[in-house]
Amino acid sequence: MTLPITIQEAAAALRAGEISSAELTSAALERIAALNGTVGAFIAVTDDIAMAGAKQADADFAAGVDRGPLQGIPFAIKDLLATKDAPTTANSLILDPAWGAGYDAVAVERIRATGASLLGKLVLSEFAIGAPDATKPFPVPKNPWGLDRTPGGSSSGTGIAVATGMALGGLGTDTGGSVRFPAAYCGHTGLKVTYGRVPKWGCAPLGYTLDSIGPMARSSWDAAAILNAMAGYDPRDPTSSKAPAEDYLAGIEGGVKGLKIGVPVGYFFDHPMLDPEAKSTTLAVIEVLKGLGAEVVEVDLPYSAQAKEANTMTMLTEAFSYHRMDMASRWTDYGSGTRQIIARGAFTSAADYVQAQRFRSYYAKEAAKVMAKVDVLITPTIFEPAQVAANMDLNKRMLSPSYTGPFNLLGYPALAIPSGFSKDGLPLSAQIVGAPFAEALVLRAGHAYQQVTDFHLQVPEIAKQGVVA
Repeated sequence: MTLPITIQEAAAALRAGEISSAELTSAALERIAALNGTVGAFIAVTDDIAMAGAKQADADFAAGVDRGPLQGIPFAIKDLLATKDAPTTANSLILDPAWGAGYDAVAVERIRATGASLLGKLVLSEFAIGAPDATKPFPVPKNPWGLDRTPGGSSSGTGIAVATGMALGGLGTDTGGSVRFPAAYCGHTGLKVTYGRVPKWGCAPLGYTLDSIGPMARSSWDAAAILNAMAGYDPRDPTSSKAPAEDYLAGIEGGVKGLKIGVPVGYFFDHPMLDPEAKSTTLAVIEVLKGLGAEVVEVDLPYSAQAKEANTMTMLTEAFSYHRMDMASRWTDYGSGTRQIIARGAFTSAADYVQAQRFRSYYAKEAAKVMAKVDVLITPTIFEPAQVAANMDLNKRMLSPSYTGPFNLLGYPALAIPSGFSKDGLPLSAQIVGAPFAEALVLRAGHAYQQVTDFHLQVPEIAKQGVVA
């Protein structure tokens, strides 16, 4: 039996009776059993819960109950979000085992209510920051396109699971790019939502004023379906927005004719560290959208290099505020990369933090001027393909450009979509950015591109058995 690789395809097959959720979920569990020991995507696999959910979904279909496109879909949760029927670790020895016990995060509640089949909890960078530490008792995630390469973080397990077909969709979190990096490195789609669009109650924090929970899946259509389930205010999260959520699938077929695309050349396209292939594939995405009727204009988004630094400073300072007591008393329980990065937040003075927030307000005003002239921006998602994990250098990481962090600082929605492959066969990615709460527009642009390309449907060799490529 060939298996669907997108939620859209699987949802149609389930409703046509071509496959059951039990069959789909069983196949996903078989793939997890076969691949997880190699690629390290799952911390915990909840076989019984997944199959019970699948059987309930099939029973609901038989009874004429349809809860939407996620019903019966194999789905997985980043292990930063509480789940009532599985432990939550944040990939760390630090988190109290009682944290999150017996309840679901808001986003998980909402996914569970769709009738999705929940497969288990996914690997991440410890507390959504740092780097894998093989001395700790957690799986080390590996990129399925090259096992020696980084899969990106912090939502690495979600990226791997989607890329290999272990899950058709999953949840990630994004504070500086943590949905978009693994989506880019693993070759699928990931959406960083507007700050406050998805409630964060039940999610361990990294950067209080930056964190977001977003969908990760093969396609823009799939991401829209997941966002439909999660978006909207919840009083348990005081930072969640009361702005009405949309039906993100309703206008997704609207195309890009007449859409004005802004191309911010400075920093995003002329940085000396930008890999030529990352640049050229992003420019090719822009040309495809232009061919579909979009208007393309160059724009200037000034001070974006400084925005990257302000985002990093804000993230590390807020992370340190959360971890300060544990870092003082349990330093070696943290992974080596995690403690090195979070500890940098200790060197930020109150004056530095305030100045970063003053800059943030200024940058937001400059960005709003740009967005008043265009509908979306397009940039590369990553400045280079996935690097060899053993060669990754923390200092280089801190000094490198970030094409994602500035939009966390702004709180804007940003969609990472596959844009092609490097000469070494590694995925590359472009980023579509919108104004606050313009997720529907961003997803529509991504969907239009994915209707005429198939980069998002490419499957790594390690996962091709039983998959429609």
